[in-house]
Amino acid sequence: MGGITGIDVGGTFTDLFYSSDGVTVDRVLKVPSTPDDPSRGLIDALDAAGIDVNALDVILHGTTIATNAVIERHGARAALITTEGFRDVLELGRRDRQRMYGLTGTADPLIPRRMRWEVRERMDHLGNVLTPLDETALAGLAAALAAEGVETVVISFLHSYANPAHERRAREIVQAAHDGWEVVISSDVVREYYEFERTSTAVVQGYLQPLVARYARNLSAKLAAKGFARQTLVMQSNGGLVPLSQLGGRAANIVRSGPAAGVMAAAQIAGEAGFASIITGDMGGTSYDVAVVVNGTPKIAAETALDFRVPLRIPMIDVHTIGAGGGSIASLDRGGVLQVGPRSAGAVPGPVCFGRGGTEPTVTDANAVLGRINADHPIGLRHLDRLDLPAARAAIEALGARLGLGIEETAEAILTVVNHIMARRTRLMTVEQGHDPRDFALVVFGGAGPLHGAAIMRDVGIRTMLLPPHPGVLCAIGCAVGDLRYDLTQTVEKPVADLDAGQIHAILAEQRDRGLAQVVASGAAVDRTEVRHAASMSYTGQIHALRVDIDADWSPERMVGAFEAAYAREYGNTLPGASVGIVGLLTTVIGARTKPARIAPPLPAPVRATPRGHRQVWFSGGWHATAIYDRGDLTAGMVFQGPAIIEQADTTSVLEPGMTARVDAFLNILAEMA
Repeated sequence: MGGITGIDVGGTFTDLFYSSDGVTVDRVLKVPSTPDDPSRGLIDALDAAGIDVNALDVILHGTTIATNAVIERHGARAALITTEGFRDVLELGRRDRQRMYGLTGTADPLIPRRMRWEVRERMDHLGNVLTPLDETALAGLAAALAAEGVETVVISFLHSYANPAHERRAREIVQAAHDGWEVVISSDVVREYYEFERTSTAVVQGYLQPLVARYARNLSAKLAAKGFARQTLVMQSNGGLVPLSQLGGRAANIVRSGPAAGVMAAAQIAGEAGFASIITGDMGGTSYDVAVVVNGTPKIAAETALDFRVPLRIPMIDVHTIGAGGGSIASLDRGGVLQVGPRSAGAVPGPVCFGRGGTEPTVTDANAVLGRINADHPIGLRHLDRLDLPAARAAIEALGARLGLGIEETAEAILTVVNHIMARRTRLMTVEQGHDPRDFALVVFGGAGPLHGAAIMRDVGIRTMLLPPHPGVLCAIGCAVGDLRYDLTQTVEKPVADLDAGQIHAILAEQRDRGLAQVVASGAAVDRTEVRHAASMSYTGQIHALRVDIDADWSPERMVGAFEAAYAREYGNTLPGASVGIVGLLTTVIGARTKPARIAPPLPAPVRATPRGHRQVWFSGGWHATAIYDRGDLTAGMVFQGPAIIEQADTTSVLEPGMTARVDAFLNILAEMA
């Protein structure tokens, strides 16, 4: 194997790792992201690392371009054509509320009402035509849309999951009217019966497709100009990879690209270290992402809310994101209560101490003021030799004056608030879903995660924290552990008694063939292909369904037995005599890539680590003489105690007083509370 590089373009920093053999991490670095052109940040990272792209076998990439486009509402100018009477489905949504208390709140659909249009046509839920498609009216509508300057037309008809014929014919008519448009039909994006969610998912795809397609072309051109002629693979939200050449058509699938990569890497590293069940905490410059891995497998969500009434019904690693990052701004609300986030200083202007014009104190400023970050060695800032600590102190002092607190007390209050916010979300993902946090290890990463992991584990009651060797660039590393992956779904919505094995097998075979064709079309080098099947099943009349793993040749009766066993495990009982239905069938096709295995060397006898120095760091209301370790000096078998600061090129880790730590055979730091 030749060299590989993983590059994750985040909101504040672009992270890179390089490996010459696919196993050893030879180089890591962080450079500022370039929000005006994210592909430029990727090229900047390659240049800063001095990597000869011609020596690379593959570039592995995670990106926030889709996430940011949805959050900031700067996607394509799009139109929606839907069945007569269903123009407002995006705003009707479900019976949910934007705020827990009161009836206030408004939806902000990606396509405004004036750009949503109706056409006469109707299918029933079995796919039978009730009202033929009015092709003449549709052709006239397409001509009218040309005057609106749209880039994308999304077509979502009622019950198209059962019969996509009207959507496909509508696509032909619209495309003939203007061949420069991107035309998206909902049955190609998600073939399921949830009308609101299917339409929303198709809209997300259409809203992002031109932007992501342009990004892919732009990045391909820049890499080609540098002489790179091999493949670039991009991480999807489901933890699988897709070639850059297919990115435009799968724009909705990369909304959580970077966070998914981090979870995949954390799961593999923790598994090697002996931890099958983990909680991941990825804290970057703008956000904190939490996920749960049980028995080595990240939890997959069938649906994710990108915003209020903007659901995305695509299989994704279940990552919960909150606005708590190193750049999160500390301020006072109308009642004079300290708030941290969700507003962020981002990459520009960044925290006050970055010296780029930021004036509002952030979490990073608080860490710098309390001595947790080494002001003399900024991470990822090529324009700055030293953090502007006086400016950070002045900004925090101004905030503290309004709180009646000193500088250090105000900085500590900022960290306390943001730590509680992250701990609360961690409890939501564990305790409130029936998991005991004591059964999990906490894996923290991202540029800011290791600074806060100790406080989170103490607050939540987690026993062990795992700090990977390169936590600051773990999302970039995670791109390297992924395989190609394509998820295909189709609604069935029939009682098992009304189905025969042939119908089920035909759907699964069609899904398998489509997935395998996509692997071949990718052109990516894969070791082997794997096909996995599942059924979404419920008792007739139930709203919620259980996902049950099945084999392609199973009989309906065997599927019922597997469902009832899964139902008993989940709920402690079954419903004897109740009819069982198949809601949908799911197929995952994986193109497994060659990835050399890591072999752990024997762990030597414990030896106490020697710090390279000490400095005063603020903990729990006072300054403490704190040991400072260089991560590169820590070898397998070493042990040490908190308070301690571990510094490295990609992040800084904090161990609180009373913690003990050891370095395992893979050079992970395993820390525990005394």
